[in-house]
Amino acid sequence: MKVALYLRVSTARQAEKDLSIPDQRNQLERWSKDRGWNVVAEYVEPGASATDDRRPQFQRMMDDAARPDRPFEAVLVHSFSRFFRDSFQFEMHRRSLEKNGVALISITQTVSQDPSGQMFRQLCSMFDEYQSRETAKHVLRAMKENARLGFWNGSQAPYGYKAMTVEVRADAVKKKLEINPVEAEVVQEVFTLCRNGKGIRGIADHLNRKGLTYRRKGRKWTSGLVHQVLTREAYAGTHYFNRTDVRLNRNKDKSEWVAFPTPIIVDPEIFSAVQKLLEARRPTRVAPRIVTGPTLLTGLARCADCGGGMTIRTGKGGRYRYYTCNNRVNEGATSCKGRSIPMPVLDGIVMDSLEERIFAPERLEALLRGLLDRARNKTEVNASKAKDLRRKLREVEGRIERLYAALADGTVGDTDMFRRSLSQVEGEREEALRMIAALEKHREVPRHLLTKSNIARFANVARARLRDENASLRKGYMRHLVSRVEVGDREIRISGPHASLADGVLDSGSGAAGVPSFVSGWWARQDSNLRPDRYERSALTS
Repeated sequence: MKVALYLRVSTARQAEKDLSIPDQRNQLERWSKDRGWNVVAEYVEPGASATDDRRPQFQRMMDDAARPDRPFEAVLVHSFSRFFRDSFQFEMHRRSLEKNGVALISITQTVSQDPSGQMFRQLCSMFDEYQSRETAKHVLRAMKENARLGFWNGSQAPYGYKAMTVEVRADAVKKKLEINPVEAEVVQEVFTLCRNGKGIRGIADHLNRKGLTYRRKGRKWTSGLVHQVLTREAYAGTHYFNRTDVRLNRNKDKSEWVAFPTPIIVDPEIFSAVQKLLEARRPTRVAPRIVTGPTLLTGLARCADCGGGMTIRTGKGGRYRYYTCNNRVNEGATSCKGRSIPMPVLDGIVMDSLEERIFAPERLEALLRGLLDRARNKTEVNASKAKDLRRKLREVEGRIERLYAALADGTVGDTDMFRRSLSQVEGEREEALRMIAALEKHREVPRHLLTKSNIARFANVARARLRDENASLRKGYMRHLVSRVEVGDREIRISGPHASLADGVLDSGSGAAGVPSFVSGWWARQDSNLRPDRYERSALTS
């Protein structure tokens, strides 16, 4: 009889030590020779789990078994656990072999073809699955403890870091993350581009045009890789282990996550701002046509009566375009009395108002004066917080010294208890250091940069951008500066954050020529609401 051998070990470490594969091969070949069977194929799977079928050699074996020429009549394994450690998958693939006239034979577990033999085979499979799950449970527990101690689990570090060996305990290699200077510089550039209004695809294109590749493999940047970088919490100082259930392809409950500190690449405040920006751009929250379409105020214009968004309607075969209350269109007059305003009229009102009332140097200076006062107050609060954190840090370091002193004096009886206590206290120290660093990086808005020349320069740049021929660019700048446009019968109210204006002036003072990003979602104060004099009732149709 022609047979194929399937050889497998679970971990790469077993494969490297070359212990199990040769032993399986010798036993299977000797067993076949004793029966006069001919070994015609061999499939070797080094370092692959048997809990699923994502195994290249296993898939090749199953494909060969289904060939019309039937290259072999049986698959030999050392034990059924080598074939599968999932009872359902085991039976499904065994029956697939059986349909193709190929038997599955274990040389250490003799099974007859009668009902009692089938029951025994299924019991063996169920026990293998149970044993696999128990092993996985204990391995995960050890890995979670490893993470709590601040060590890195896994081989490849996140982009921007490198995993460095810090100690070896018995056979266990302990690694910690360190910053990779070259990759960290790219990470910071990605966050800067995002804050300056560049989309994820645009960032990927920018990096590829510069000839930058993802790691050393020469892999081009994609939108998926850029999004992965922009959302990785490790850059802000904290990595979470045990976050995902790989088998079910979903996130675990947050109570099961294990957090440990990582070297900071991106300031936590910048990271938080980028997450809010990504959330605002998320397609499920803002439709792609709103973000990228040519219509200037889509997603910004709102009906003052019902708060609903204003959508585009056309007339005369598309010759005329209007902003119209969407609730009135979809739900009728019972929802809102509704209003329509020609698109060129509303676009013109908003753009003219921004240019004349907001970008006037005197108006900008008045708006920024209040922002400076608030920034100064926040700086004082942060200084007080940093002082409290330094006091806490001194207390924590004193506790660490006392723990080591107790260890040196020989008064520590329970080493496990000592290790857990030390790990907890060191975690508190790292958290205090991280928070102090974040507070110290938050600087007061430099008043000397808010000069009249910088304010005038920013105003000129912003005016030019709002009149740019590129509709997408024009719309992007509008979304940076304005968060909401409320259209009423006699009044149009334009709202936007003061912070975006301040950042723009500071960037102008440093030589940049752009409008920065901002965190949307809060309203400007009453004194910044605009009431354009030219807005007349005749411009509206009810």
